[in-house]
Amino acid sequence: MKILVTGGAGFIGSHIVDLLIENGHDVSILDNLSTGNEKNLNSKAKFIKGDILDKKLDLTGFECVIHEAAQINVRTSVENPVFDANINVLGTINILEKMKEYNVKKIIFSSSGGAVYGEPEYLPVGEKHSVKPLSPYGLSKFCAEEYIKLYNRLYGIEYCILRYSNVYGERQDPLGEAGVISIFIDKMKNGESPVIYGDGNQTRDFVNVKDVAKANLMALNWKNDILNIGSGKEISVNELFSIISSETGFAKDPIYEKEREGEVYRIYIDYSKAKTLGWVPEVELKNGIKEI
Repeated sequence: MKILVTGGAGFIGSHIVDLLIENGHDVSILDNLSTGNEKNLNSKAKFIKGDILDKKLDLTGFECVIHEAAQINVRTSVENPVFDANINVLGTINILEKMKEYNVKKIIFSSSGGAVYGEPEYLPVGEKHSVKPLSPYGLSKFCAEEYIKLYNRLYGIEYCILRYSNVYGERQDPLGEAGVISIFIDKMKNGESPVIYGDGNQTRDFVNVKDVAKANLMALNWKNDILNIGSGKEISVNELFSIISSETGFAKDPIYEKEREGEVYRIYIDYSKAKTLGWVPEVELKNGIKEI
C-alpha cells in the first residue's frame, strides 16, 4: 500500500514508518522537522520536507494517510491555545481537504487517551467514557477526531482513530516535547534529580512505542473505529521514579514542585476493544525502559 506518514521524522512516526517498510509498504514521510529529526528518517522512505498546513500539498497516488504530525505538549497548549489549534485542528482539516481532493481513501489518526477524556469518572477509561478535556491540547485532538468523522459522513473517507496513552521508548527526545520517562532517564544519567510536579501520586498509563507502531500497522485493516491503545496498567509518578532509579542506579531524591495546569490526576485506559481485534501490548515497562 502507498502510505503517507505525517510527522514521520518524529519519535512515534519514525517507528511507524520503520514497521510499515518492514511489512512491504511504499512509504513517504511529510515532516517540517520542527520537532522531528533527520536522524530518524528511514532511508527506504521518500522524504517530503513540508507542512501539514501547506495548501499546495500533493497527495497523488496515496491510499492512506497516517497522521502523526501534531503539537503534543499540554503545557504549550495552555500557554498558546491558538498555536495548538492551528496545528492540531486546522492542520488536520487541511490534510482531510487534500485527501478529498486527491481521492485518498483512509486516514489513521493519533489521538490522546490521556487528554481527551479529562478527569476520569471511572477507571480504567473506555472509549465510551465522556469527553471533557482539561487542556486545549485534549480539546484540539477531540475536535480533529470530530472533523475526521464528519469527512467520513460527507465524503466517505474511512478512518481509524487511535487514542494513545503515554507513549515512551527509543528516540524520544528528553529535551523536546518529551514524555516523563525520557526526561527522568536523561536527568538521572546526568546525575541530576528529576522534578516531580505535584505529590507524585498522580498516575499514568505507559505504552511502548513499538506497541503503538504495531497498532498503526494493524489499523490499516480496521475500519471507522475509535480505539484506546495503552497498557491498561496504572503507574504513579513516584513508582516510575523508583523503577527508573533502580534501573539506572540513581541514588538521589526527586525534587517536588507545584502541580501543573491542564493535567489529569489519575488515568489508565481500557484497551479491551483493541484486544478483540488482535492487538495487545507486548513490551513490559521495565524492559522498555532498559532499551532507552
